[in-house]
Amino acid sequence: MRRFVRTAGVTTAAAVAGTAFIASFGSPAGATPAGSASAITPTSITQTGLAAQKVIDDESIADEAVSALTSKPTTWKVGPGQELEPVVTLKDADGATHVRMNRTYEGLDVVGGDLVAHQSRSGEVTSVSQGLTEVLDLSVKPTVTGAAATKAALTLDAVTRTITGLKTDKKHAPRLVVDAVEGSPTLAWRVTTTGKHADGTPSRLATYVDAATGKVLRRVEGIHTIEGEGNTLYSGTVPLQVKQNGSTYELRDETRGGTYTTDMKNAEDSLLCQLLGFGCSAGTVVTSPTTTFGNGSNADRATAAADAQYGTNVTWDYFQNVHARDGIFGDGSGSFNRVHYGKNYVNAFWDGEKMTYGDGDGVGYGPLVSLDVAGHEMTHGVTENTSGLEYAGESGGLNESTSDIFGTAVEFYADNAEDQGDYLIGESFILDGGDPLRRMDNPSSDGKSVNCWSSSTGDLDVHYSSGVGNHFFYLLAEGSGSKTFGGVAHSSTTCDGSTIAGIGRDKAEQIWFRANSTYFTSTTDYAGARAATVRAASDLYGASSAEVAAVEAAWTAVSVG
Repeated sequence: MRRFVRTAGVTTAAAVAGTAFIASFGSPAGATPAGSASAITPTSITQTGLAAQKVIDDESIADEAVSALTSKPTTWKVGPGQELEPVVTLKDADGATHVRMNRTYEGLDVVGGDLVAHQSRSGEVTSVSQGLTEVLDLSVKPTVTGAAATKAALTLDAVTRTITGLKTDKKHAPRLVVDAVEGSPTLAWRVTTTGKHADGTPSRLATYVDAATGKVLRRVEGIHTIEGEGNTLYSGTVPLQVKQNGSTYELRDETRGGTYTTDMKNAEDSLLCQLLGFGCSAGTVVTSPTTTFGNGSNADRATAAADAQYGTNVTWDYFQNVHARDGIFGDGSGSFNRVHYGKNYVNAFWDGEKMTYGDGDGVGYGPLVSLDVAGHEMTHGVTENTSGLEYAGESGGLNESTSDIFGTAVEFYADNAEDQGDYLIGESFILDGGDPLRRMDNPSSDGKSVNCWSSSTGDLDVHYSSGVGNHFFYLLAEGSGSKTFGGVAHSSTTCDGSTIAGIGRDKAEQIWFRANSTYFTSTTDYAGARAATVRAASDLYGASSAEVAAVEAAWTAVSVG
């Protein structure tokens, strides 16, 4: 249900505050997803010394924020023709509130136009987190047709030539949007295509085409992957919740939103699924004649399934118990897993609804069902349903970094003797003793990631530009110098030669989570992330706290000043 409120000559759309914002990677980037009317049960952070924050259902707070923004269009960059749609309202212990909103202009989605209005206890808007720097004022009449934009989207370039079977997505016709992600806001066609990467990973690409010139502005991949090569991870004997169905048991957990795991039996998504979005295989729910699943080896197909389900459970528990988030989507509903996807598929991906794991090649790499992979990929879902960080440029690096940060946090949280916590990404599924995919203490050790920010950071693949955020987080949590985690030696230096004292993982995680949920928007870059984490630390520990000083020092140490 939506209510439209007119103030200062501007129409504003106010959805019921506190409803779930359930996004899907299957939706075109920036589109308001379906299913956004599910109520969220109010939750709060109750850890000692942390500021409690609740998701609240109070329409008046959202209405006040909308009215305040539209009454000062120049100040808050909300001018005529714009509509604001509140999607979630957060309330701090001191009464301050934060209303996250989506934006349209003349009825068109404004990609990169999302914002968060921050209000004092008295209801006054004190600041706004947003990427827009100017009031929108542009024509919404295209010169280029949708058909011409589609042709441009299908023209091979450095991105699309690596995708086979590139076709338009029949579920999503070319759609006019205002693209405000990079540079001046531009009227653009968003064209969604599907295909498959060389390693078998599905592609769902959103291409933005200038509606005046026909030039391709940018492309954003909708399916997020970890660029791994597989592994065999066994977390030992772990507790699992299962569901009895007649004389058998299903690998289904009703206590965590109904999450479950299926076996794809080495099939891949069909071309019909990729092109039309239906007829997709969910796989077959994994069952067992007893309450035990798997035998600790790849000979039993249920072993990888048990690892996948365990990863889902630990990730669910981490976000709920540490950050008071009720599932990946924030509404108590669960995602699901597909294991044994494809043949020799050395990757794993999250598509907005579910996790999919390949078996690896069985030579250098086994099934990609490690704890940090599960935590990493499912965090993409959390990000999609909070800040919505654009999966390109510096915001894309922050998106990947957020997944590395919380994937690592999940690994530490599990406290599993078979897979001890460390700051390595994907180390467990390397069968030949090779190097991990990434290191947070020294990202550049992989030869592609960067430790320090520069003006070219945003031009890198998001898996490598994430190094700046990973390095920052490691320094903030653990500091510089040599240390050992999980029996693995770690060593981190700074970009400016400074010495950093860490504030501990727990505080660093709280700061990053609050920044992502409360201050990041879809276009936040590294400079914006610095400002957001400083504000988050100030909220949690005080403006003059040692934690705020540590955040500033850690960003400076990775050249984000």
